[in-house]
Amino acid sequence: MQLDLSQLSELLGAFNGTDISELILKSGDFELTLRKDRMIAERVGIPVDPGLIPMVEGTGAIAPSGPPVEPAIPTPPPSSGTSGPTGGNAPGAPAPAPVTNDRKFLEVISPMVGTFYRSPSPDEPPFVAIGDRIKLGQTVCIIEAMKLMNEIEAEVSGQVVEILVENGTPVEYGQPLMRISPE
Repeated sequence: MQLDLSQLSELLGAFNGTDISELILKSGDFELTLRKDRMIAERVGIPVDPGLIPMVEGTGAIAPSGPPVEPAIPTPPPSSGTSGPTGGNAPGAPAPAPVTNDRKFLEVISPMVGTFYRSPSPDEPPFVAIGDRIKLGQTVCIIEAMKLMNEIEAEVSGQVVEILVENGTPVEYGQPLMRISPE
């Protein structure tokens, strides 16, 4: 399969105009993978534009991968005490989320869509628990995708401080799975 520049441009435009988050085209020795995820890009400090976001490769991405980046948080204009007809937030507007600063922790990020499992089988103990010390390359969980069990390995040595996902629940590409305090 061969794509010229205009076909590739048309494909990227069509892909960007959908809700599809990942597209893989394979034909013989040709393989094209397209992924988009604004949450990951914003979390690691990549400027977000309407185009595609570069994909993150690896068994379990760790974010942030570079020095910590302080996200730009828009400051609302000063108010006179009323921001809507009822004196509170506008109807249907979500309440602002509290801002936390977890710079000292690194997140183990799901590299795929699937089901999160803490142990290799239901009758075995979990790979890791809160407070456990882990080593680089140690399996910390499994993501089941299309009947395949994908072991997610630690990309840093440290201590597990938080497990963010319940065993057996679905996870999305780019979703934080656990937080590690690096050594």
